[in-house]
Amino acid sequence: MNSIALGPLMLSGERFAIILGVFVFMIGAGLLASRVSVRFNLWSTTVAIGGVLAARAAHVLGHWEYFSGDPVRALAVWQGGFNWLWVLPVVALASVLILKTARERWWAIAPVAASALVWIVAHQLASATEPLPPPEMTLEQLDGAPLALSEATDRPSVINVWATWCPPCRREMPALAQAEQSHPNVRFLFVNQGEAEGTVRTYLDRENLSLTHVLLDPGMALPRHYRTSGIPVTLFLHADGRLAKAHLGEIAPEQISAEIARLK
Repeated sequence: MNSIALGPLMLSGERFAIILGVFVFMIGAGLLASRVSVRFNLWSTTVAIGGVLAARAAHVLGHWEYFSGDPVRALAVWQGGFNWLWVLPVVALASVLILKTARERWWAIAPVAASALVWIVAHQLASATEPLPPPEMTLEQLDGAPLALSEATDRPSVINVWATWCPPCRREMPALAQAEQSHPNVRFLFVNQGEAEGTVRTYLDRENLSLTHVLLDPGMALPRHYRTSGIPVTLFLHADGRLAKAHLGEIAPEQISAEIARLK
């Protein structure tokens, strides 16, 4: 669900949509460079690089409260976070400065429109989430009684599927711990995959992470229920337990807050 396997590489559907859109854009611009004007080579490179930088900068500035304490995180583009509308000013400026004729500028619309259409369709398909109910399973907690995941809570839930050996899991854990403190009306479950209790406890103690509900999933049954592949995965559930969103890969603090705000 929400993921694409490219050999050993696992991509979220959203990231795959971005890559597919860029690929279509570069192919279209390459055809124009060979058949209309060689200037499309420089134009496409400028739009691709400048557009990504502009989209990332717009996202960072629009969520500055999440970046002000750690500005270097603006470089963590693998977390996602782009405002793609800001590609359009880059397209317009590059078209004025690089393309010399009205004919060339009209042709420039074609690869931009094609890539936008491909991205929109792929993104919509990737974002479609089946509202699966919570699994009928009970997992041991690191501290506390066993917890039945299907038990009604009348509040939204965030489930993080992780392991101590997973670098992106370790990087995102402080942000999730902070989100748990900032959203007391949301239940956070941190479901470890296939590791022993001692391994998990040692890691949390060493990193000084205080998490309310840490669960052990030795048989890795939770990902099978939600049909996810790879870790980390962060699941956002409505108050009635239905799945609202499955986020594959490292998640940024502003993305956590945005997805929680959408829960009902």
